[in-house]
Amino acid sequence: MKSAFYRYNPATSAYERVYPSPRRRLWAFVRQYVLGAAGAVVIFIAAYYLVDFPRERSLRQQKEMLENELEALGRQADEAISVMEDIAARDNNFYRVVMQAEPLTMATRLSGMERERQLEQLDSLRDNELVHNVSLRLDQLDHLLYHQIKSFDYLNSQASLMADRLTHIPSIQPISSKHMKTMASGYGYRSDPIYGTSKFHEGMDFSAAIGTPVYATGDGTVRVADWESGYGNCIDIDHGFNYLTRYAHLSQILVRPGQAVKRGDLIGKVGNTGKSTGPHLHYEVRFRGQPQNPVNYYFMDLTPDQYDEMIRQSENAGHVMD
Repeated sequence: MKSAFYRYNPATSAYERVYPSPRRRLWAFVRQYVLGAAGAVVIFIAAYYLVDFPRERSLRQQKEMLENELEALGRQADEAISVMEDIAARDNNFYRVVMQAEPLTMATRLSGMERERQLEQLDSLRDNELVHNVSLRLDQLDHLLYHQIKSFDYLNSQASLMADRLTHIPSIQPISSKHMKTMASGYGYRSDPIYGTSKFHEGMDFSAAIGTPVYATGDGTVRVADWESGYGNCIDIDHGFNYLTRYAHLSQILVRPGQAVKRGDLIGKVGNTGKSTGPHLHYEVRFRGQPQNPVNYYFMDLTPDQYDEMIRQSENAGHVMD
């Protein structure tokens, strides 16, 4: 029911009805509907927070389940990454050592991670930090797996070369045991025969008669077959796989640079050339450019007793002949 307003008019001694102006009528209309809309909003907000509607309850439960699954997935990713890091450590410290391959750094194993741009799209999510961390860990796991598979493929190819590698690694004496007189000097610090000072002897000296045959100790390619200062007539054989052997003070050189040789091939003869105090063969084994103790490379043609005797002689020989 609409309210009606009246005003007393003294001139007519009667009550006359008062009609509101258009502005007042508009304001009354607007006020009525604004108050109604505000009330509806208040009721909706109260209902949203106080009343648990089935749809909202279902969405909230799904959100909690997804968060729990993400956390579980993150823990599984952490465990998998830990396993992969252990495999990577074994790969570097055992498998690659056996195959004489360079270790892979963690930076190499994780190279190519480019998910940051994709993850920026998650910034609008309320749980973006959780999703971001899990996604990064999965990306890390992907790269670790990829590079580990590549590493195993490489090591597998290296393993197929192992038989060929064994023929190239120096593994016999350069002089036959029947031709050796004595072990003149072993590897390590010795007294220089000319200057009398202590020096590091990078090989072994085999005392033998001039003309005694000298043999290649592994398959390889002759790199040097010429006169070398101090070494006299000298032969260097590159065996590949980072190995090189040197045969010095020869009386004769029977090979030429670039020539392929096999283990046991005759390459020269014992002499007394260069800086030498008597007929002998100076023999070196180098790996990656660093001198090695040759006594560790006679495993193919010595019995255990002969090997023990050679070690004893090399340790007791205190003077070098070059």
